[in-house]
Parts: sequence; C-alpha cells; structure tokens
Amino acid sequence: MVFRRPERAKPPVEPVTLKILVAGGFGVGKTTLVGAVSEIRPLRTEELLTEAGRPVDDLSGIEGKHTTTVAMDFGRITLRADLVLYLFGTPGQERFWFMWDELSEGALGAVVLADTRRLEDCFAAVDYFERRAIPFVVAVNCFEGADRYPAETVRQALDLDPHVPLLLCDARDRESVKDVLIGVVRHAMDRAAERRRTVTG
Repeated sequence: MVFRRPERAKPPVEPVTLKILVAGGFGVGKTTLVGAVSEIRPLRTEELLTEAGRPVDDLSGIEGKHTTTVAMDFGRITLRADLVLYLFGTPGQERFWFMWDELSEGALGAVVLADTRRLEDCFAAVDYFERRAIPFVVAVNCFEGADRYPAETVRQALDLDPHVPLLLCDARDRESVKDVLIGVVRHAMDRAAERRRTVTG
C-alpha cells in the first residue's frame, strides 16, 4: 500500500487593495455608479437639497435631483481574488471641493464621470487630476434622452490628452461600471510602466 502525503492547503491569497476616485460634476451619477457596483452596502453622505442652496446649486438638466453628496460615497468591489478596489465618490459641488485633496491621497487613479448635456461640469475634475498627475479615464454616462456624440467629438470638447481613455457607460449597470473600473486600473498600470521606463531608460 502506498501512502501519499496529504497536499497542504494553499494559504489564502492576501488581496492587493487599490483606491479609485469617482469624480465629476453635480448630478452626473457618481453615487449611482458606486452603488451599482459595490458588493457592500455603500456608505453615502447625502443630504436633501434645500431652498437655501438654490442660488449655488445649478439644477439645469437635473431638475428631478433632490439630494446631494456632502462628503463622499464609499464602496468596494472584488475584481479578482487578489484584487480589491475601494471606491471613493467625491462631492460634485464647488463648495465641497476642499475635500478632494484628502480623498485623493493614495489613489491609484480616477474616473471622471461626464454628462454630454453638461460637459463643462467635469472640466474642474479633469484639471484637478491632470495637475496632480493622477491617471484618470473619462466615462460618459449615457443618460436616457441625452444626445449621443462620437467619442472623438467629446474628447475634443474636453481637450483631453491623447493618452486619456474615453469610455461610454451606464452608471446604473454593474457590468458597464466594472468595465470602466478595469479601464482605470489598466490605464494607471500603463502610466506607471511608462514612468519606470523613462527613469531606467
């Protein structure tokens, strides 16, 4: 009789955790995006819009919006057994932008969510990540009833650098959002590899 040594159980994989920001203008769908893909109940810091905020909150095109994020949204998604993303949705209103510096600390990359009806609302986020050299992708949230434009037209309107990926998505759809997040991770890894080649080359 041959006795076989029992195989040792493989130790559990310690996943790599990465921080991704979700930014963009007021009412563009950041809270929806985080909620659509998070495998945990998302942490939300939403407050009701008030009459006092009407002079500073532009609701043009999003008249049905009744709440706003005042601190952040937080969610988590496991892309693979060894890769977990922590998602931090930034507040979209200008009076809460002071929080962006703290939220962006240690971020691998970012999603700038855009609405073709209000493209100018994401200029601030694009500028922010460009100035801080944080890799980002622009994801155009395809709202129902919004005009659809070719990706190159949107790219030109936002004056994006050629290396910045521009994707179409539905912030309500889990698989669509996952594709965007995978795009962010790949883009950030590519940029990191380019920097290494520049240093060692």
